[in-house]
Amino acid sequence: MSNPVLTIANLTKRFGGVTAVSDINLEVMPKETIAIIGPNGAGKTTFYNMVSGRMQPTEGKIMLDGKDITGLPPHKISRLGVSRSFQINNIFPEMTVQENVEVVLSAYHGHSRKLFNIASRNTGIQQEAVDFLKRLGIDSLKEQRAEVISYGDKRLLEIAMVLATQPKLVLLDEPTAGMTPDETRRTTRLIKKLADSGDYTFMITEHDMDVVFNLADRILVMHRGEKLFAGSPEEVKNDPEVRVAYLGEEDDEAVEEAKP
Repeated sequence: MSNPVLTIANLTKRFGGVTAVSDINLEVMPKETIAIIGPNGAGKTTFYNMVSGRMQPTEGKIMLDGKDITGLPPHKISRLGVSRSFQINNIFPEMTVQENVEVVLSAYHGHSRKLFNIASRNTGIQQEAVDFLKRLGIDSLKEQRAEVISYGDKRLLEIAMVLATQPKLVLLDEPTAGMTPDETRRTTRLIKKLADSGDYTFMITEHDMDVVFNLADRILVMHRGEKLFAGSPEEVKNDPEVRVAYLGEEDDEAVEEAKP
């Protein structure tokens, strides 16, 4: 049996007297897609910030491939194999779509001091960049400046840049936020294709439950900083506590009991 890519043990974050995340335990296995969901204020962003190194936990451990990465800065965690996309585009607008990916590849291959000067002369990096763009279905846009492509394509470009770091674990933060329905369906389909390829392990936060149920192998439901439930999409759909706390459905038994 494979060892977990990510192991989280008793992860807790307090801000003064407020506990934002409380005693979260989780294992993420290779090649699986796990979704972290919950209502606003559930602690998802704090949880993500601790995993990616943007925030130090108060208690607990984070292990990547058996190595303790708890409290390491983001650049070190990224170098060890955790890459994160953000809700806000993290791209270079003045560069072309292909150049954006080439810059990431150049840094990944150890050319960070000269970055694009090296990338522009390196045909291997150029071809590698195009290959990543093809995976996201945007290689036809490679010569366009990033600032002029659609919002949905910018999100796909950012995912291509994340994948270019050759991550062991990909953190996708609201990958379809702000998209049109067509863009959402397209992005969901492309992420699903990447997941099904067996080349990537994904952790996703997402408010669109159709996207979550389409992509996730397992779901961790957070509520008020704690783990409310963890299981398959079908188990999450059918859990009465999740339906009340997150999916917004009333507990029929409680309603009946409350009736005069």
